Amino acid sequence: MSGIRLEGVRKRYGDSIVAVDDFDLTIENGEFVTVVGPSGSGKSTVLRMIAGLETITDGTISIGDRRINDVQPQDRDIAMVFQNYALYPHMSVEDNMSYGLKLNSGRSDEEIEERVREAAEMMGIEDQLDKKPSELSGGQQQRVATGRAIVRDPAAFLMDEPLSNLDAKLRAHMRTELQRIQEELETTTVYVTHDQEEAMTMSDRVVILNHGEVQQVGTPREVFTEPRNTFVAEFIGSPSMNFFDVRLRDSTLVGHDIAYSLSREFADRIADRSANEDLILGIRPEHMTFAGTDDRNDIDAVLEVREPVGDDNYLYLRSRETEFTMRVLGQVDYEEGDELQVSFDESDVHVFDRATGENVLVTRNAVSAARAETTRQDA
Repeated sequence: MSGIRLEGVRKRYGDSIVAVDDFDLTIENGEFVTVVGPSGSGKSTVLRMIAGLETITDGTISIGDRRINDVQPQDRDIAMVFQNYALYPHMSVEDNMSYGLKLNSGRSDEEIEERVREAAEMMGIEDQLDKKPSELSGGQQQRVATGRAIVRDPAAFLMDEPLSNLDAKLRAHMRTELQRIQEELETTTVYVTHDQEEAMTMSDRVVILNHGEVQQVGTPREVFTEPRNTFVAEFIGSPSMNFFDVRLRDSTLVGHDIAYSLSREFADRIADRSANEDLILGIRPEHMTFAGTDDRNDIDAVLEVREPVGDDNYLYLRSRETEFTMRVLGQVDYEEGDELQVSFDESDVHVFDRATGENVLVTRNAVSAARAETTRQDA
């Protein structure tokens, strides 16, 4: 097992298309890191460059202490699980799982058979070894593809949206299974997905990409509670964070739909960290509550749509110029067209610079300290 390091990695197609730009990331030995982002963000390109399926334009990729820029894919000691499983249809499950070992490992037939049996038991498919892929369900095929990666005992697992073809219930179950197996094997894992729920529930750390550029790297809790910019704030969390255009006037955030009075300490923090008076107030739907008419910070809104989602209710509201969402627990008696007053606590407020999109409440000193600590550990 080994860690993976990407330093200044860049992938350019032709003269104008930059798929990945200045990508820096150190993945520790045994860590589970998920790369998440919308379609076209460059996440699969990052994975394919680690695997050697894409050449890099600039930068360095290392596995352990070995620079692998020019190492052939089959010699990188990685195992990849693809979205479409990539099983050989004419081979049995056992032959699919053992094929790579027979080609490259130099192990005896008895040792290969033992490793396949162990991996099949771990994946719960020991009774499917004689079947062909066409005889299996989607979930069973996914288990076979994962088992094929496990038998190789690689330095790292690379997984490219392996659960996207499964139904919702099976996908949730397989998330748990993959976590269990990765923790048991302690193999360094890079997992790519567009599904933020997968990223947030499975990962030690999350890398958020947009247009080939890293937006934030952090634990699931960090990227949710301290988003570095409006893209991360909007992309992470369901429903997405609500945004209100505001300006800071003394100790009040004032906009077309809102006049939110802040404590002096909170207002001073914003003033000290933002040179731009055009700001965005961000608040997550689950942090909004119903308010009384005498609340000084309430927002007047009309309920346009109520969407029950199990025990939750998503309320889609409109104030004068802004649409926003509330997420509330339990039964809600309000109906479409009702006029409501909602509010939220100051401690849940995020404030972003409208020009740059940066979160002005995430201290630059903390960011610099974190980067310095990462550099120290890498040295």
